Amino acid sequence: MNWMEKELSAMEDASLMRTLCLSSSILGCPGYTVRGERRLLNLSSNDYLGLSQHPAIIEVMREELLIEGSGAGASRHVTGNRASYGRLEEALSGWQNCEAALVFANGYMANSGVIGALVGRGDVVFSDQLNHASIVDGTILSRAELARYRHNDMEHLRTLMNKYRDKRRKLIVTDAVFSMDGDQAPLRELAHLKCEYGAMLMVDEAHSGGIYGDLGEGLCHELGVDVDIHMGTFSKSFGVYGAYVCGSRTLIRWLVNKARPLIYSTALPPSLIAGISKALELVQTEHWRRVRLREAVTLFRSSLSAAGFDVSAGDSPIVPIIIGDNDTTLRFSGALEEEGIAAVAIRPPTVPEGTARIRFSLSAVHTDKELIDAAARIRTVGLQLGVLSL
Repeated sequence: MNWMEKELSAMEDASLMRTLCLSSSILGCPGYTVRGERRLLNLSSNDYLGLSQHPAIIEVMREELLIEGSGAGASRHVTGNRASYGRLEEALSGWQNCEAALVFANGYMANSGVIGALVGRGDVVFSDQLNHASIVDGTILSRAELARYRHNDMEHLRTLMNKYRDKRRKLIVTDAVFSMDGDQAPLRELAHLKCEYGAMLMVDEAHSGGIYGDLGEGLCHELGVDVDIHMGTFSKSFGVYGAYVCGSRTLIRWLVNKARPLIYSTALPPSLIAGISKALELVQTEHWRRVRLREAVTLFRSSLSAAGFDVSAGDSPIVPIIIGDNDTTLRFSGALEEEGIAAVAIRPPTVPEGTARIRFSLSAVHTDKELIDAAARIRTVGLQLGVLSL
C-alpha cells in the first residue's frame, strides 16, 4: 500500500493535506471554540441561530436520555421507530405546509437516499456545478446519468434538458443557498423549467432552513416556490443533528420503502429526536434570532468591504473571501488563529481549483463588537500576507 504515501506526499506538496484539529465548546459561551488552551471566536460554525447550547434543548435531551437510554437499538423498520419520530414528522409537515415528512440520520444520507430512490439507470439528474458532494455522490450511486449545469446558469440547464428530454425520469437538484459561496439558487426559474420539461425538483435547504421564511421554513417558502422534494438538516440552524425530507404522502411512502440509507441504518437516538423537536419549536417561536443574524451579517459584510476585501453581495451568513492559491489560504487561516479567530481554509476539491478561500460563517450569538474587532484583525492579516494592499 505504498501508493498511499506517494499520493499523500503529493497532496502535502500542493497544500491539500487535511488533518483533524481538536476543538471543544465552552458551555455558556456560545460563539467561541477552544483549540489547545486558546479560546477562539468561532467564525467557522454552521450554528447560525446559536441554538446548539440552548438550555431547553439540552434539558429535553437529558430527560429523554434518562427514560429511553442512549440508543434506538435498531433501524426504524425493526424496533427503532419510537412514537416521538411520528410526532416530529407531523410537526415538520405542518411547519412546511406539506402532506408528510421523513427524518433521516443526516443530510448526506438524506440526499443520497432520496436521489437513489427516485432515479436509476435510464434516468438523468440535472445538478448545479456547485452542489454539495452528497448530491453528486447520490447521483453516482443511483446510476442515473449526471448532467451538471454551470452554476446558476439557466440557459445551460435548458440546453441540457433539451438534450435529455427523452429520458424516462428527470430530476433537477440544487442547493437553495450554496455552502461555500453563500449565494442563492434561482429557485423560481428552476420551478418554471421543472414544469416545462416534466421534471421533478429537489431543493436542499441545509444552509437556508431556519434563516429564511417567517417561521424559518427556508428559501423556498420565502420566495413562494413549490417543490416536489424539500430537504433540510438539523445540524446547522437547529443546532442539533439529523435531516428531514418533506413532500407528498406518496413520496414519503416511496422513500420509506426505497431509501436505502433509511432502511439500513440504525434510527437516531430518542434523546436526539427530543432535542430536534424542541429546536423546531424554537426555530419557529424565537424569531429574534433570525433578525439578529441578519443584523450581524449586514455588519460583518460591510466591515469586510470597508476593510478592502471583495465581498459578494447577499444576505447569507456564509461570507467567503477568495484567496486563490492553497498555501496562502492555509497561512491566512493559521494567522487568523494566532489573532484569536477560528476560520478554516477551504481548498479543492471542496471548491474549484484556484478558488481556495476563507469561509466565514456567522451566528446570531455574535455581538457587534466581536464582529467589528474580527474584521479589523482579518484586515491586519490580509495586509501582512499581501492579500490586501494599502
